[in-house]
Amino acid sequence: MPLIECTLIKGYDSDVRQRLAERVTDAACSSIGAAADFVTVTISEVDSDNYMRGRTKRVPASAPRQAEDIVRNFLASLEARDLEAAKSHLSENFTMTFPGDAKFAALEELVAWSGSRYQSISKTFDGFDTAFHGTRSTVFCFGTLSGTWPDGSAFSGIRFIDRFELEGETIISQMVWNDLAEMRPS
Repeated sequence: MPLIECTLIKGYDSDVRQRLAERVTDAACSSIGAAADFVTVTISEVDSDNYMRGRTKRVPASAPRQAEDIVRNFLASLEARDLEAAKSHLSENFTMTFPGDAKFAALEELVAWSGSRYQSISKTFDGFDTAFHGTRSTVFCFGTLSGTWPDGSAFSGIRFIDRFELEGETIISQMVWNDLAEMRPS
Protein backbone atom coordinates (compact mmCIF):
# COMPACT_ATOMS: atom_id res chain seq x y z
CA MET A 1 0.00 0.00 0.00
CA PRO A 2 2.19 2.85 -1.22
CA LEU A 3 1.63 6.36 0.08
CA ILE A 4 3.11 8.90 -2.32
CA GLU A 5 3.35 12.57 -1.38
CA CYS A 6 3.91 15.29 -3.97
CA THR A 7 4.69 18.93 -3.20
CA LEU A 8 3.87 21.66 -5.69
CA ILE A 9 4.07 25.43 -5.73
CA LYS A 10 0.54 26.80 -5.39
CA GLY A 11 -1.05 27.78 -8.65
CA TYR A 12 -1.70 24.62 -10.65
CA ASP A 13 -5.37 24.11 -11.41
CA SER A 14 -7.43 21.15 -10.30
CA ASP A 15 -7.19 19.34 -13.65
CA VAL A 16 -3.37 19.46 -13.58
CA ARG A 17 -3.24 18.19 -9.98
CA GLN A 18 -5.67 15.38 -10.80
CA ARG A 19 -3.67 14.38 -13.89
CA LEU A 20 -0.49 14.31 -11.78
CA ALA A 21 -2.12 12.11 -9.13
CA GLU A 22 -3.50 9.72 -11.77
CA ARG A 23 -0.15 9.38 -13.53
CA VAL A 24 1.72 8.86 -10.26
CA THR A 25 -0.83 6.17 -9.36
CA ASP A 26 -0.32 4.50 -12.74
CA ALA A 27 3.46 4.61 -12.27
CA ALA A 28 3.15 2.92 -8.86
CA CYS A 29 0.82 0.25 -10.28
CA SER A 30 3.12 -0.58 -13.18
CA SER A 31 6.34 -0.36 -11.13
CA ILE A 32 5.47 -2.35 -8.01
CA GLY A 33 2.29 -4.16 -8.99
CA ALA A 34 0.05 -2.34 -6.53
CA ALA A 35 -3.66 -2.23 -7.29
CA ALA A 36 -4.83 1.33 -7.98
CA ASP A 37 -7.27 1.16 -5.05
CA PHE A 38 -4.32 0.67 -2.68
CA VAL A 39 -2.20 3.57 -3.97
CA THR A 40 -2.64 6.81 -2.02
CA VAL A 41 -1.38 10.03 -3.56
CA THR A 42 -1.42 13.30 -1.67
CA ILE A 43 -0.53 16.69 -3.06
CA SER A 44 0.67 19.43 -0.75
CA GLU A 45 0.96 22.97 -1.98
CA VAL A 46 3.41 25.57 -0.81
CA ASP A 47 3.13 29.34 -1.32
CA SER A 48 5.59 30.69 -3.86
CA ASP A 49 6.95 32.96 -1.10
CA ASN A 50 8.03 29.80 0.70
CA TYR A 51 9.71 28.15 -2.27
CA MET A 52 13.20 28.86 -3.55
CA ARG A 53 15.53 27.01 -5.90
CA GLY A 54 18.99 28.25 -6.77
CA ARG A 55 18.61 31.20 -4.38
CA THR A 56 15.66 32.42 -6.47
CA LYS A 57 11.99 32.44 -5.61
CA ARG A 58 10.00 30.51 -8.18
CA VAL A 59 6.46 30.50 -9.50
CA PRO A 60 4.73 27.49 -11.06
CA ALA A 61 5.47 26.87 -14.70
CA SER A 62 2.57 26.57 -17.08
CA ALA A 63 1.42 23.01 -17.43
CA PRO A 64 2.21 21.69 -20.92
CA ARG A 65 -0.46 20.99 -23.49
CA GLN A 66 -1.34 17.33 -23.28
CA ALA A 67 -0.01 15.01 -25.98
CA GLU A 68 -3.49 13.66 -26.81
CA ASP A 69 -4.79 17.21 -27.32
CA ILE A 70 -1.87 18.04 -29.61
CA VAL A 71 -2.55 14.94 -31.71
CA ARG A 72 -6.31 15.68 -31.85
CA ASN A 73 -5.61 19.27 -32.98
CA PHE A 74 -3.12 18.09 -35.60
CA LEU A 75 -5.53 15.51 -37.03
CA ALA A 76 -8.46 17.97 -37.04
CA SER A 77 -6.31 20.51 -38.93
CA LEU A 78 -5.17 17.85 -41.39
CA GLU A 79 -8.75 16.65 -41.98
CA ALA A 80 -9.82 20.25 -42.65
CA ARG A 81 -6.80 20.52 -45.02
CA ASP A 82 -5.53 23.47 -42.99
CA LEU A 83 -1.93 22.45 -43.62
CA GLU A 84 -0.43 25.54 -41.99
CA ALA A 85 -2.27 24.84 -38.72
CA ALA A 86 -1.31 21.17 -38.94
CA LYS A 87 2.37 22.07 -39.54
CA SER A 88 2.41 24.17 -36.37
CA HIS A 89 2.36 20.91 -34.37
CA LEU A 90 5.31 19.30 -36.21
CA SER A 91 9.05 19.24 -35.68
CA GLU A 92 11.42 20.23 -38.48
CA ASN A 93 12.44 16.57 -38.84
CA PHE A 94 8.87 15.19 -38.81
CA THR A 95 8.38 11.92 -40.69
CA MET A 96 5.29 9.86 -41.38
CA THR A 97 4.86 6.32 -42.62
CA PHE A 98 1.62 5.06 -44.18
CA PRO A 99 0.52 1.58 -45.32
CA GLY A 100 2.65 0.15 -48.09
CA ASP A 101 5.72 1.77 -46.49
CA ALA A 102 4.85 5.14 -48.03
CA LYS A 103 7.10 7.68 -46.27
CA PHE A 104 6.72 11.45 -46.25
CA ALA A 105 8.41 14.41 -44.61
CA ALA A 106 5.96 17.06 -45.81
CA LEU A 107 2.18 17.23 -45.50
CA GLU A 108 1.90 18.35 -49.12
CA GLU A 109 3.48 15.03 -50.16
CA LEU A 110 0.84 13.15 -48.15
CA VAL A 111 -2.02 15.15 -49.70
CA ALA A 112 -0.69 14.48 -53.23
CA TRP A 113 -0.25 10.75 -52.51
CA SER A 114 -3.69 10.35 -50.95
CA GLY A 115 -5.46 11.96 -53.93
CA SER A 116 -5.54 8.64 -55.81
CA ARG A 117 -6.74 6.78 -52.70
CA TYR A 118 -9.75 8.91 -51.65
CA GLN A 119 -11.48 12.27 -52.22
CA SER A 120 -12.09 12.92 -48.52
CA ILE A 121 -11.52 11.14 -45.25
CA SER A 122 -12.38 11.61 -41.59
CA LYS A 123 -11.67 9.71 -38.40
CA THR A 124 -14.00 8.63 -35.64
CA PHE A 125 -11.98 7.91 -32.51
CA ASP A 126 -12.71 4.93 -30.28
CA GLY A 127 -9.83 5.72 -27.95
CA PHE A 128 -6.44 7.18 -27.18
CA ASP A 129 -3.58 5.61 -25.24
CA THR A 130 -0.57 7.65 -24.15
CA ALA A 131 2.75 6.49 -22.73
CA PHE A 132 5.49 8.70 -21.32
CA HIS A 133 9.28 8.36 -21.53
CA GLY A 134 10.92 11.41 -19.97
CA THR A 135 10.14 14.39 -22.20
CA ARG A 136 8.88 12.08 -24.96
CA SER A 137 5.38 10.70 -25.23
CA THR A 138 3.80 8.16 -27.53
CA VAL A 139 0.13 8.51 -28.44
CA PHE A 140 -1.87 5.76 -30.08
CA CYS A 141 -5.30 6.65 -31.43
CA PHE A 142 -7.64 4.15 -32.99
CA GLY A 143 -11.11 3.99 -34.47
CA THR A 144 -12.72 4.02 -37.89
CA LEU A 145 -12.37 5.94 -41.14
CA SER A 146 -15.16 7.26 -43.31
CA GLY A 147 -15.10 9.32 -46.46
CA THR A 148 -15.43 9.27 -50.22
CA TRP A 149 -13.58 7.06 -52.69
CA PRO A 150 -12.13 8.62 -55.88
CA ASP A 151 -15.23 7.44 -57.82
CA GLY A 152 -17.52 9.44 -55.50
CA SER A 153 -18.93 6.48 -53.54
CA ALA A 154 -18.94 6.63 -49.75
CA PHE A 155 -17.09 4.40 -47.32
CA SER A 156 -17.23 4.01 -43.55
CA GLY A 157 -16.27 1.68 -40.72
CA ILE A 158 -12.68 1.10 -41.90
CA ARG A 159 -10.32 0.40 -39.00
CA PHE A 160 -7.24 2.51 -38.31
CA ILE A 161 -4.49 2.90 -35.74
CA ASP A 162 -2.11 5.87 -35.67
CA ARG A 163 1.04 6.03 -33.55
CA PHE A 164 2.51 9.46 -32.81
CA GLU A 165 5.77 10.23 -31.09
CA LEU A 166 6.16 13.65 -29.49
CA GLU A 167 9.12 15.45 -27.97
CA GLY A 168 7.62 17.89 -25.49
CA GLU A 169 4.72 19.51 -27.34
CA THR A 170 5.99 18.75 -30.87
CA ILE A 171 5.09 15.76 -33.04
CA ILE A 172 8.22 14.10 -34.43
CA SER A 173 6.69 11.08 -36.17
CA GLN A 174 3.46 9.43 -37.21
CA MET A 175 2.95 5.81 -38.24
CA VAL A 176 -0.39 4.76 -39.74
CA TRP A 177 -2.04 1.36 -40.07
CA ASN A 178 -5.46 0.92 -41.66
CA ASP A 179 -7.61 -1.40 -43.79
CA LEU A 180 -8.25 1.20 -46.49
CA ALA A 181 -6.53 -0.77 -49.28
CA GLU A 182 -8.42 -3.95 -48.37
CA MET A 183 -11.79 -2.16 -48.51
CA ARG A 184 -11.13 -0.16 -51.69
CA PRO A 185 -13.53 -0.90 -54.55
CA SER A 186 -11.97 -2.89 -57.38
